[in-house]
Amino acid sequence: MKSFWLASLLMTLLADKPAYLVYDRQLKTSNYEALLRQAGQADVVLFGELHNNPVCHWLQHELAADLLAGGKKVVLGAEMFEADNQLVLDEYVNGTITAQQLEAEAKVWPNFKTDYKPLVDLARENHLAFVATNIPRRYASLVAKKGPGELETLSPEARKSIAPLPVEVDLQLPGYAAMLKMGGPHGSATSGENMARAQAIKDATMAYFILRNKKDNAVFLHFNGSYHSDHFEGISWYLRKANPALRIVTIATTEERDIAAPVEAKPGLADFVLTVPESMTKTH
Repeated sequence: MKSFWLASLLMTLLADKPAYLVYDRQLKTSNYEALLRQAGQADVVLFGELHNNPVCHWLQHELAADLLAGGKKVVLGAEMFEADNQLVLDEYVNGTITAQQLEAEAKVWPNFKTDYKPLVDLARENHLAFVATNIPRRYASLVAKKGPGELETLSPEARKSIAPLPVEVDLQLPGYAAMLKMGGPHGSATSGENMARAQAIKDATMAYFILRNKKDNAVFLHFNGSYHSDHFEGISWYLRKANPALRIVTIATTEERDIAAPVEAKPGLADFVLTVPESMTKTH
């Protein structure tokens, strides 16, 4: 009877189709509990998502909720909200305005209702700060088209939504270097450099607003595209440059044909890597 029960259990496990697996920095098998434990000890957690992946958005919500349930103080922030929309975001989180008003007045993403509203609502329900960390897209577009010098022409009021100028950009970092190789819309070196600098301005601005809103003895849980923090570059690079002692945990996400034998995920991609089946349905 015992052997039959064990055989049945084994068959059940083998037949299971997990929605994700967790790996550590060396790409060794890990789990959500280890991720949660390290996140709870961090100053900043950079949760790198694939924007249309439902597993990412579910785990973001679960991680925030579990940190709170474990007694941690939490501040939330996201790439998906631009810094000049902080007031309207605050008004929603504080209960002053409705969700409809937030959607009408903030530049919310097309998948806001399904993917990001649950995170903002978690902040609203638990009286948490939710920080809009990204540079306004019109300014990032300005850099991509004309170069970073154009930011110097902006008004002092406009510059409040950007990391302090001038922003240092290391185009030797692999992520930015890869953008240089790709080039811009016309394949020119200049347009490629502007694209890389626009990406760096985004990363620097998100790091700036994370640091400005970080609270002592609290975990700042930040949601961003995985490419903004993969390989400990991007946002992470700017955070460490400003404060080398900062305890940062990074999470990356990859889609894989076989999540038990990942190909896209590589050692050194992040502190934790979520592998998700490439057949996973998309949110938009």
